[in-house]
Order: sequence, then structure tokens, then C-alpha cells
Amino acid sequence: MENLIITAAVNGGITPRSKNPAVPHTPKEIADDVVQCSLAGASVAHIHARDEAGKPSYDSKVWREIIERVRERSNIILNLSTSGLNLPQGFPEEEAWNHLQYGPEIASFNCGSVNHGDKPFINSPALARKLALAIKQHNVTPEIEVYHSGVINEAITLQKQGYLGSKLMFAFAMGIHGGVSPTCKDLLHLVDCLPENSIWSAIGIGQAQLPLNTYSILLGGHVRTGLEDNIYYRKGELASSNAQLVDRIVRLSHELGREVATADEARKILGLSQTSKPETTAATVM
Repeated sequence: MENLIITAAVNGGITPRSKNPAVPHTPKEIADDVVQCSLAGASVAHIHARDEAGKPSYDSKVWREIIERVRERSNIILNLSTSGLNLPQGFPEEEAWNHLQYGPEIASFNCGSVNHGDKPFINSPALARKLALAIKQHNVTPEIEVYHSGVINEAITLQKQGYLGSKLMFAFAMGIHGGVSPTCKDLLHLVDCLPENSIWSAIGIGQAQLPLNTYSILLGGHVRTGLEDNIYYRKGELASSNAQLVDRIVRLSHELGREVATADEARKILGLSQTSKPETTAATVM
């Protein structure tokens, strides 16, 4: 079985500090959390940009500062959100992925729609094709976000049309109201729906995080943990940090007899040729 790739989803675009004060907002806070997660055993960091008030940010300067701060201190793989769920009305669709110019190795890829709680999250085929072309242009690997099995079919269609490569990376987001339920039975079904030569990980929302992490470790998939998806360490106890959640997965994986991948090992597993570099380099950010 391959070594386990742990993705730390450090902040997301929704969870406020009023629910957990450990959620990082500023570029420095985000970078500090990412570095700590790397030291704890994460090989990938999934990041959303926030403004100073903690609201979702689509400012390319904010993205650039986050990326540069992380790269100064860690070789962790950067997986950046391209979600337009919180894109302000009137903004061009392309603003949701304006950070691709800075060369992340992975970017989230939405090619299916879902009711995200009370808010519809619409990702049309036209939008998916536009994003796929931008990702390909910048030599970034797409991580296909799966909310139900229909999204897998959409990705296979895009692959057949030449928009996606031969080896697909999927992330099953399970437990979102309106999406697939976070059960082992549903996880097995999603895995069975994948095309050959696919890589997958599972994302459990809220209390489903730890059970789905465990299923994934045992089934040979990879895992995502972090405050974007779950703010608790156990029932009634807030997680003190993203690194605390990563550390638990490392211990659990070792107990279950599976080694944890370093960033460079994860690059080989995922087929990433080398660490991407931004198109321009600014002075060191302190």
C-alpha cells in the first residue's frame, strides 16, 4: 500500500473564528499553520485566502503573500482553492483562480454542482472547461472535488474531451448537506465509480472527519484533515490547531501499519514532476 498523503485544509472560506479562534486568517497566520502542519507530517496544504476580517479573499496580492511565506519555510505541496462559492457578485469567474500564475502544484477543480447547505454551488460545464484550460496552461494538477457520484461522470467526460489528463486525482467531499452521506458504504461506492489509474482521498465534514480518515487509511486512499472541515478534536473539545489534527492522523496511520508520505514522496505518488515556481519573485516577506 502506498504511503499515506495527508492534506491539511487549514482554513477554508466559511468557518469563522467565532466557532474556533484557531482558524488562521492573515497570510502570516496561514503560512505559520501550514509550516506547523508540515512539521507534524502533512505533505499537502489546501489553502483559501482570507482578508483581515476573515472573509473570503480573491485578491491576488493576498494569495501571493501566502504562497511566498510558505515557500520560504517549507517544501510542502500547495493545493489552492479555485472555488467561486464566495465570489462577490459581479466579479469575473476567472478571479476565483487568479493565483494560478504563482505556480501551485495542485488546484481544486469543481466540475459538478451541489446544494452547499442553503446555498447552491453551481459549477457549469462551461465553467469547468474554462478552469481546466487555465489549470493546464499553468501546468497545475487538478484535484477533482466530488460531492456525489455524478461529478465523477462529469470528470470522465472532460477527460474524454481532452480537458483532463490520463491520471485523475479525486477528493470525495462527504457530509455536505445536499451531497453524498459520509458513510463507509458511500465511500466504497465512490471508489468503485472511479476510472482506472485514479488517485483518491476522502474529506469528512464535522464529526465525520475522523471516521472517514480511518476508512481511507485502511482502504488505501489518502486523507484530508484540518479546521476547514472540522473544528473539534473530540466531542465538546475544540481542536487547538490544524497541526493537532494532523498529528492525530500520523499516529493513527502508524498504529494501523501504514507509513506517512513526505512531501517529496507525495510528489512521486501524485505524479508531480517538481515543485512549481511563481512567475515572479518578490522580496522576502517577514
